Amino acid sequence: MTTELRRLRNYIGGEFKDAADGRTTEVVNPATGEVYATAPLSGQADVDAAMAAAAAAFPGWRDTTPSERQKALLKIADAFEARADELVATESENTGKPLGLTASEELPPMVDQIRFFAGAARLLEGRSAGEYMDGMTSIIRREPVGVCAQVAPWNYPMMMAVWKFAPAIAAGNTVVLKPSDTTPASTVLMAEIIDSILPKGVFNVVCGDRETGKAMVEHSTPAMASITGSVRAGMQVAESASKDVKRVHLELGGKAPVVVFEDADLAKAVEDIAVAGYFNAGQDCTAATRVLVHESIHDEFVTALAKAAADTKTGAPDDEDVLYGPLNNPNQLKQVAGFIERLPAHAKVEAGGHRVGDKGYFYAPTVVSGLKQDDEIIQNEVFGPVITVQSFTDEAQALEYANGVEFALASSVWTKDHGRAMRMSKNLDFGCVWINTHIPLVAEMPHGGFKKSGYGKDLSAYGFEDYTRIKHVMTSLDG
Repeated sequence: MTTELRRLRNYIGGEFKDAADGRTTEVVNPATGEVYATAPLSGQADVDAAMAAAAAAFPGWRDTTPSERQKALLKIADAFEARADELVATESENTGKPLGLTASEELPPMVDQIRFFAGAARLLEGRSAGEYMDGMTSIIRREPVGVCAQVAPWNYPMMMAVWKFAPAIAAGNTVVLKPSDTTPASTVLMAEIIDSILPKGVFNVVCGDRETGKAMVEHSTPAMASITGSVRAGMQVAESASKDVKRVHLELGGKAPVVVFEDADLAKAVEDIAVAGYFNAGQDCTAATRVLVHESIHDEFVTALAKAAADTKTGAPDDEDVLYGPLNNPNQLKQVAGFIERLPAHAKVEAGGHRVGDKGYFYAPTVVSGLKQDDEIIQNEVFGPVITVQSFTDEAQALEYANGVEFALASSVWTKDHGRAMRMSKNLDFGCVWINTHIPLVAEMPHGGFKKSGYGKDLSAYGFEDYTRIKHVMTSLDG
């Protein structure tokens, strides 16, 4: 018996369409390794159509009142909540993620984030008017930038789509969004839900591969390009966007240091770090995967973390006991395994270090110790369920090691010494510093990094403002 594959389609100008030339790609469930759907492999004609639809819809959406945009976003949040089970099931098939954790840890924050930006829509304001020249009054206007080309990643397809479209639409922009070619299903479902809420052309979804994303970024219509992805992809987007001076919003890789001092609550640190390192199979740019431990507690910490790894389970989406599911695709499995295969002789695999099963792309919770600062696995993003452990002697060396990578997205400090925590948070060169915790996010606070982790903020009022432009209006008081 042959199961018919699900047929996903682009959403352009309020209509669901195949690629203009009929090309498709296969979509694979990472938990089984089996094809379950086809999606359009969109080309230039599809990108042109989506950009035209977004451009046509922009004047009308720009001129809506903030309260109208708020009302629309609140309807979207309510609709997502009402169809939560369907969204969770689709995302789980999309990514192989555990159903229970997706329902409890991803969908509620997504809905909350949409509601936050619905509220932010009514705070789109400039500074108060004033006279800075005799006989003249100056006014600052905050305006939407226009059409936004947005590219979302495969590690959190639903949530990252929300992080893209919600602030853009709240600010009065229109959107052309491309999901990853490996995880388009949940984004297409979101388009189906949004279809009855937003005017045609305000929100568009174009499925495709890197070439599709490249065509979107290089297109002359968008005023802004936004991507969450690898450093390489971000650099390519920045280069392409520079040719016509588009605004660029980049949320790229991470290599979060987790600095554990000798006075930390060891049991709590181990438990929380294991969860923050292995959740979503470590496929998170803020994951707690690079641990720096004071030499006096290093051996005790490694032993405890290795036990926590052994107690952590990966498996099928419907297994309620698993913390995480598979890696996203065969290439990602190969990349993670390659880091372990290339470990230097001085490194030691304390736990894991191998594939789990022969079906799907599962990898065991892994701990590696004995590493040096210039080792490949310390300097480069693994993006898998692998936690490395290094030893440090004092606060200065901890800071040197922590900052000694090209990424600068997130970090954490574990200590009972308030002064030390404040010194470290001041000197850690990362966009976020957690103290005695790691990975919680809230809609009201910004997410974004420095250095090769990119620029621009997601979430918060700062993320909202990234999708606006500032205009100065000066008027003569003489009439």
